[in-house]
Amino acid sequence: MVTAHTAVAGRRKQSLIAMGIALTRAAQWTAAGIGVGKLEFTPLNVSLLNSIIKFVEYINSKQPQEAAFMFREPLEWKASLEISAFGADYQISKKTVISKENMDGNPFLIYEASTGVIKVYTFNQLAKLLEIAQIDKLKETQACLEANRDPIAKILGPSFATVEGEDKSMLRLLEKVKKSDEEPEAEVQMKLFLLLQQLDMQLLNASLQKVSQEVRLNPQAIKNDIQLLQSFSGEGDMTVLKSINYTSEYEFSNGCRAPPWRQVYGDICYLIINTHDTDTLYVTCNTAGVYLNGGPIKDSEDIIYDRNGDIYKDLITFLKEKSPTFAENLTRVQQNFALQKKPPPSIRKAQKTEVPINEEFDQSEKFSDYQEKNKFERKKQPQKPKARDTKKEETPHVHKNLEPSNQLPSKEEKTQMKEQDPKKTKQDKENVEIVKAKIYKCKAAQEKKNMLQRITSEGSEELSESSTESEEEPQDMSRQQEYNTDLPSEYWQIQKVVKYLKGGNQTATVIALCSMRDFNLTNETSQLAIREVGGLEVLINLLDTDETKCKVGSLKILKEISKNSQIRRCLAELGGLQIMVKILDSHNKDLKCLAAETIANIAKFRRARQTVRLHGGIQRLVSLLDCVPMLSANLSAEQEKDIEVARCGALALWSCSKSKKNKDAIRKAGGIPLLACLLKSPHENMLIPVVGTLQECASEPSYRLAIRTENMVKDLVRNLSSESEELQMHCARAIFKCAEDEETRNLVRTHFGLGPLVKLVSKSYNKELLAAATGAVWKCAISMENVERFKHLRIVETLISLLVGQPEEVLINVVGALGQLARDQLIRGAIRRSGGIDPLVNLLTGTNNDLLVNVTKAVGECAVDAENMSIIESQDGVRLLWSLLKKPSPDIQASAAWALCPCIENAKEAGEMVRSFVGGLELIVNLLKSDDIEVLASVCAALAKIAMDEENLAVITDHGVVPMLSSLTYTKDDMLRQHLADAVACCCKWGNNRVAFGATGAVAPLVHYLKSKNPFVHRATAQALYQLSFDPKNCITMHENGVVKLLLNLMDSTDEALQEAAAGCISNIRRLALANEKDHYK
Repeated sequence: MVTAHTAVAGRRKQSLIAMGIALTRAAQWTAAGIGVGKLEFTPLNVSLLNSIIKFVEYINSKQPQEAAFMFREPLEWKASLEISAFGADYQISKKTVISKENMDGNPFLIYEASTGVIKVYTFNQLAKLLEIAQIDKLKETQACLEANRDPIAKILGPSFATVEGEDKSMLRLLEKVKKSDEEPEAEVQMKLFLLLQQLDMQLLNASLQKVSQEVRLNPQAIKNDIQLLQSFSGEGDMTVLKSINYTSEYEFSNGCRAPPWRQVYGDICYLIINTHDTDTLYVTCNTAGVYLNGGPIKDSEDIIYDRNGDIYKDLITFLKEKSPTFAENLTRVQQNFALQKKPPPSIRKAQKTEVPINEEFDQSEKFSDYQEKNKFERKKQPQKPKARDTKKEETPHVHKNLEPSNQLPSKEEKTQMKEQDPKKTKQDKENVEIVKAKIYKCKAAQEKKNMLQRITSEGSEELSESSTESEEEPQDMSRQQEYNTDLPSEYWQIQKVVKYLKGGNQTATVIALCSMRDFNLTNETSQLAIREVGGLEVLINLLDTDETKCKVGSLKILKEISKNSQIRRCLAELGGLQIMVKILDSHNKDLKCLAAETIANIAKFRRARQTVRLHGGIQRLVSLLDCVPMLSANLSAEQEKDIEVARCGALALWSCSKSKKNKDAIRKAGGIPLLACLLKSPHENMLIPVVGTLQECASEPSYRLAIRTENMVKDLVRNLSSESEELQMHCARAIFKCAEDEETRNLVRTHFGLGPLVKLVSKSYNKELLAAATGAVWKCAISMENVERFKHLRIVETLISLLVGQPEEVLINVVGALGQLARDQLIRGAIRRSGGIDPLVNLLTGTNNDLLVNVTKAVGECAVDAENMSIIESQDGVRLLWSLLKKPSPDIQASAAWALCPCIENAKEAGEMVRSFVGGLELIVNLLKSDDIEVLASVCAALAKIAMDEENLAVITDHGVVPMLSSLTYTKDDMLRQHLADAVACCCKWGNNRVAFGATGAVAPLVHYLKSKNPFVHRATAQALYQLSFDPKNCITMHENGVVKLLLNLMDSTDEALQEAAAGCISNIRRLALANEKDHYK
């Protein structure tokens, strides 16, 4: 079990040295992963940082000698301070800040504004810096500690570095103090060292006091809470949650489900929780508490382990805080349970005298019956003998008969027992086992009731009374008579068969295997019965024998039961995959088929797929694909067997292909040509795994190229007309992924694939097929030639009918397709006439990021049409688009900003509409601080449209748009250059903005844009330079950077707007030159 000690030890390992060894163990750091860890923003760390700030201020004010002591090495970190914040004590230039205080010409503070790196040599300067930072004190202190993991070594020298074990730095200091004549700074150095050690101990004591007050969780407590919540979860209105599940089904012996390398950090397990009123919650249960993690990593089975938010003391408290509906429904459950547990007085009186067996079971099961899937997962606990007491003496006689172990039989009884029928004795033993299993269930139910009472301490008095009475009930429960069990007879019969497998000879083993196959192995009860009695180990051992019949029998059983996720993981843990991979080399084709099919079932999770690859399984599976041509006539029985082997190999490769490294391994093993050959098969059972493998691998560019060059697109299009909807779905998915490439999109059209896709879109009852078909339509519609074809196939009306009542996976593709199709003017009109604008605008209120990106694009394309724009504006669509700029996702921000451009351009009262959004202009200007190129380009494009209105231009100027645009002019991205130049040109038309652009250094970089090869950049830049050239200083800067020659070259362009702007700019420069000449000759 993970204990508090383990968690603290883990934290020590992940943290690095800060202000001495005490802070190393006191501060809370994130897991390093790749790179270095960061200080978490927790109450404990904030307290420690504030203590360090106070210490620095104390040294500066009370210890002047120590404050002036020059560090052996500077404390160096990346600061986020403005140059203008530094005062008269510093020498300030454009790029650097240097303190006037120095020693032998070496300044005590150096700040490079271009890189943001600051170097500090004294506590005096540290204190001044914190004063300059003001509200950012904590941020700068944190950055300093993260960058300088052992500041003591830098302040006093390497000999004082913080180390584990014996520290002799104090002895060295004492030696220096004795030789004070030789070491004049030794006394100051020693005093400073003592002050730092005092701070060290103070921080350690404060953190230990805080940590000692924390209540730490353990795996059993978490498991109990989860089991309780699962029993009250579902789709009903009265359930507390929709669902709560572990991310991992495997449980370690210590009760944890987190991987071992995370357990050292205190992680117990990870949960996926669906509530009634929030998005899906991805939760980490740690010994320190419960908190949100970063959720799953895209295209991976891993999660982002970093904490995202506050830590809560337990799961119930966490859910109450995150979900108001959970808290409300939990209160209702508490009240209902309290009412159920308070019987009428007459019944209460009867319960005190005797507790009938059926009533006891009914009461426990009404409230806390475990889910069926957990029923067989618990190991049967042997009942400990309990001491006899007065309470047991008062128990009715019917209860005593259930505990024979506590009564020694007499001689007569022993004789009678020997004479009894052996079958009857055996049956009695089985009955006792059944009773014990039921008793265990009742005890679990009782524990569950106690858990609910624990988490509802604020509940009614009746609830607390019933809990007091129920605490004594388990003592009598162990002696109740037999009750009808939930376990079917097959459960016990399978366990008997497994015992024969363990101890029989070859013939008995084969018979036992045949007997086991007669059971319904697809039933979960049968599967778990095999696992619990140790049958998996026996079946795997049989695979390692030389007896073919035993291998075949074992594999047939494993193939069926490996469809269970828990058994899959157990087989992988027991080394079954390695043996099955070896069997693929067998000459027996039946064994090959069974082994490949079983591998296909097991390789559903990442570790299993990795095991197959590392043990050479991919190469062996690819070799199974090599068989006779599919279209050959008069196949022999042996050839048909080869085809079946190839089908099983394709099934296994399909499961394995979900991992990127396995995709590379399949390609390197020569799997692509073999898959291309199998794709021509007329048999659906062969085509489904082959196409399934191809569509999984099509996410890789190398596979998309191979699918195109191996002429597989034609076969994929042909199978779109198959009678099997599953095959149609996989073919559509493959086209969906491959149509990212223009050549593939053209091939789909050439092979007449667009018509079958349109037909598949009409099958709205099959959601998986619908998602695949609409996705393929979306990607194919990227090409305008395909858009023309879709227009004639009248797909728009069908797509618009799918905008309501469909799952998000379908909506994303439908809206993406409409966004591409809406580039055509006639289709934009068709969308309006079919009533598609309203549902599109309604989708802007969604929460799915991918859906929002596609919806904003579709709405933006529709807004190009003036009539569409009037509908969007009446439905408040522009306001919804603007609100999406607040989303943290850069993709949504960029897509929303692009969509706003045609909306602003085509709105009737665009200027007034934009000003009506409170805080809207400030919001969009602040997005110029983004690090994403797409966001910056789209925002610049939107600002160019906004600046067309003079009042709006004045507002964004007040919000600092000029210096922000100027700071972006050094970009080398042509898309951003084009829209940035447009924005500069439009912003020049207000006040002194032209002068401001020149003062902030925007002119010279703009001149260099003319060297780009993009004609759109040339036009936008020429227009910007033309507007800037009305300021004489800007003309001088342009001339100095060689703008005249570049503009003269561009005047040959056929673009009239470019010609006019270039000529105007040269004209302004020439007028300034003539004015200077006239002034010179006067």
